[in-house]
Amino acid sequence: MSRLIQIQTNFSVGEVDPLIRGRIDLAQYYSALKKATNVTVIPQGGVRRRPGLKYLHNLPANASDGAILVPFEFSVSDSYMFAITNQRIHVFKNGALVTNINATGLDYIAATTLTSAILPTLNWAQSADTLILVHEDLPPQKLVRGATDASWTFSALTIDNYPYHAFTQTLTAGATTLTVSAKDGTVDITAGVATFSAASVNQYIQIKDANGYGRARIISFVSTTVVTAQTEIPFNKTTAYASGAWEIESGYEVVWSATRGYPRSVTFHQGRLFFGGSKSRPATVWGSRVGDYFNFDPGTVLDDDAVEATVDTSQLNSIVHCYSGRDLQFFTTGAEFYVPQNLMDPITPSNFFVKIATLNGCKKEIRPQGLDSGTLFVQRQGKALNEFVFTDSQLAYVSNKISLLSSHLLKGPTDIAIRRATSTDESDQLLLVNGDDGSIVCFSMLRSQQVIAPSEFITDGLFKSVGVDVDTIYVIVQRTINSVTRYFVERFDNTLTLDNAVTGGAAASVTAANLAAKTCKVIADGVVLPDSVANSSGVVTFSRSSTTSYQVGLNYDVEITTMPVEPRLQSGNLRGFKKRIIEVNAEFYKTQSASIAGQEVQFRKFDSAVFDSPVAEYTGLKTVGPLLGFDYDGSITITQPIPLKMTLLFLDYKVSVGQ
Repeated sequence: MSRLIQIQTNFSVGEVDPLIRGRIDLAQYYSALKKATNVTVIPQGGVRRRPGLKYLHNLPANASDGAILVPFEFSVSDSYMFAITNQRIHVFKNGALVTNINATGLDYIAATTLTSAILPTLNWAQSADTLILVHEDLPPQKLVRGATDASWTFSALTIDNYPYHAFTQTLTAGATTLTVSAKDGTVDITAGVATFSAASVNQYIQIKDANGYGRARIISFVSTTVVTAQTEIPFNKTTAYASGAWEIESGYEVVWSATRGYPRSVTFHQGRLFFGGSKSRPATVWGSRVGDYFNFDPGTVLDDDAVEATVDTSQLNSIVHCYSGRDLQFFTTGAEFYVPQNLMDPITPSNFFVKIATLNGCKKEIRPQGLDSGTLFVQRQGKALNEFVFTDSQLAYVSNKISLLSSHLLKGPTDIAIRRATSTDESDQLLLVNGDDGSIVCFSMLRSQQVIAPSEFITDGLFKSVGVDVDTIYVIVQRTINSVTRYFVERFDNTLTLDNAVTGGAAASVTAANLAAKTCKVIADGVVLPDSVANSSGVVTFSRSSTTSYQVGLNYDVEITTMPVEPRLQSGNLRGFKKRIIEVNAEFYKTQSASIAGQEVQFRKFDSAVFDSPVAEYTGLKTVGPLLGFDYDGSITITQPIPLKMTLLFLDYKVSVGQ
């Protein structure tokens, strides 16, 4: 039997896939965790208990049909989170519901077109005071903020000029003479007899004579014999073309309609509004005129005119998302595309084309998110998180698999959000809601240091949606309260250690309908009191009154489990030998509660007059042992017996190996 000392200085790889547990040759193995539940990884390498959830609002019963969160940042001081349910938009600001919308007495914006059926694949983009929402079965809608937090207008988006497409192209030979007033530009076209009608607008006239040429789009109807047109190919003469030497190309119709479907994705880029994909034109993208967002008139092909392009490859690539990043990017069901631009040249009709980059495909329910210089997206099958990034070494876009070591945590993802770090003890956080089990996988990321550390959030219920308002993370949570399924809007709060929590000052009890019939944790003045069961009305009575503060809510379990010990001895690995962890030394930071391998760590001394005061936050080393029992893993599990603060920085432990 031999003894050795193992040290894990950081946990910066986070929880890894069980398939990795045999890869002791990987450097990441020695900074990884077997389990990381309800914790986040901090940039310095330690792990911290995740923030609690503060209760904000009980959504109406129609939330059972679907509910999503949409952020809206109007200004530096005015930002909002929309909780959208069937035909309703609930507005939150600074963690509070905005009431009496438009002085109607309603606590929501009426939005009859936003039915529950379209919410899972609803797409949106914001510019200034306007949020544009699109779906392939819905005419584009807009939500405009008024003069106050409670002033909002929701209506259909008005398009000044629509793009057209020949869904059923017909060529009709001209049965009379045709004369044009000029060879190029905007011209008047005159037929010898009545030929035109109002329906001729946005159809084409083209010359088919072997000795002539020209093509023009009709832009206005003057009379049955005269129309005004914009040339696409200049005419070769202004004298009359003979009967039969020209033809009308018809069948062009508005590209978006109830019959043809509506845009599926939207973004703003370089002063244009872009729509990507529709039901009838799934691989086409349209860009408005520069500075004229709702005008898609192709005009005379000037640099600021509207643009259009179709993704043409050997397979169907239905556009599901547009993203304005380093370049204009399009994510489809089969590949990733971008619009190449030379240096600082703007997009124009003459240089607008779409180039294929990588072949992964994007999940249509998950909107791509930008982080640093890359764009993060979930692969079509929902099994991998990828980063779409331009590399200077290859002068091309590549896709890196961010979740390569932790794809087991992706379980049918349905929603995504990014919270960017605001201090040096925070990482950027990418949060993915899993539809299969209602968990959230949180990727703590520090891309400059190549740190990607996933962990899993679970709660007493199911996470349904996530959104970030600047630096505040909102969630919609499905919970069973008093035998009834409820949907709550909650937000993560660093000052809380409970979920679905309500807070206050001096009190002996609290009424919280969101906790009715639940066994609740009570923390009064920083002291954890005995559990209390809320009655059917949600009344929670404390074992003693609070004098300055209280939080009441639901507990959530924390678990940190190390990888099986593997010290990399010259004699070989230890996977085939039973091991026993004899003693553990753990470095904590501002911690009040922890348990190591089932042994509670003592953070309070047994003096007088301390048992009704908060546990002091402890920073330093704690030793636990001796521990009993041999097994083949040699893993250490850290949990929390009571819901207080905990940050674990590193571990070292003595291991006994049986030969």
